[in-house]
Amino acid sequence: MYDINNLLRENIKNLTPYSSARDEYQGEASVFLDANENAFGSPLDTAYNRYPDPMQYQVKMRLSEIKGVPARNIFIGNGSDEAIDILFRSFCNPGIDNVIIVPPTYGMYQVSANINDVEARKVLLTKEYQLNLEGIAEAIDEHTKLIFICSPNNPTGNSINRDDIETLLANFNGIVVIDEAYINFSRQKTLIHDLTEDANMVVLQTLSKAWGLAGLSVGMAFASEEIIEVMNKVKPPYNVNEASQQLALEALNNVQQVNDWIKETLAQRDKLVLALKDFDFVLDIYPSDANFILVKTTDAKGIYNFLVQNGIIIRNRTNVELCEGCLRITVGTPNENKILIDTLQQYK
Repeated sequence: MYDINNLLRENIKNLTPYSSARDEYQGEASVFLDANENAFGSPLDTAYNRYPDPMQYQVKMRLSEIKGVPARNIFIGNGSDEAIDILFRSFCNPGIDNVIIVPPTYGMYQVSANINDVEARKVLLTKEYQLNLEGIAEAIDEHTKLIFICSPNNPTGNSINRDDIETLLANFNGIVVIDEAYINFSRQKTLIHDLTEDANMVVLQTLSKAWGLAGLSVGMAFASEEIIEVMNKVKPPYNVNEASQQLALEALNNVQQVNDWIKETLAQRDKLVLALKDFDFVLDIYPSDANFILVKTTDAKGIYNFLVQNGIIIRNRTNVELCEGCLRITVGTPNENKILIDTLQQYK
């Protein structure tokens, strides 16, 4: 049976979090003499001399309206990578516990495992880029705390079978982390509305992709109240700065514009796939539920270097497990996509 107390590190159970100046009072105030800030202002027009809301209340309330998830089930981080790192630091004892990752997948799961001295057990996806449930079951032991699943997956672009994810959630006594960074582009529905049924699930999302805020690096984690409480206890007191919070709020008021961009991205993805199929060096283009495509080629390194020489940067994934000969190409604007295709026509 899943029990968060059996998963938490002992030092985290007993941790007294840092209490910031803004945490220690309730109600409204007009004079702030508690945080040793510069009371005269900042060199900028905006009042950045004050510390930001440590719990990002306004951003969470707006996200709650958009996502249909209570604010108490939302964690806001400095990118999804912060949420990933906090999960390691909260639940995994260095040198003792392990997590499971399913390559090919997002590389930060392995990096965070290495930083935190936690074994990352690899269970390769099948040739269809789906979960190997038997392999995962064999890899799990009493020290397995987390399983990371990226869906839609990076770099393959496909969504992971929902029934397989539900099987893991029902049978694993640890925490299943579903990374939905590209969910806005997917035909598959988000899992965030299943939080009440799956207490051992954490769903990651971001404003960096469909919302176009990669420069702000604002990430989200959706989970049970008890998991969110742990993450808030472990995070730095002011982990999301004031500028990011204010700009995120502004962006979150433009849902229709984002939806229009998503539709255009998907239309451009289809056009890009059709254009690439005409090239002899393209062997396969895998189905994508994301804003990128994975293209199998006869010479990934040669094509990549040719594009770099012409000022076009894509991602060479040929050295990644199950992605031999593959290039990952982000869907650009119509003009960017045209430049890519026109340039590839010159490749010999």
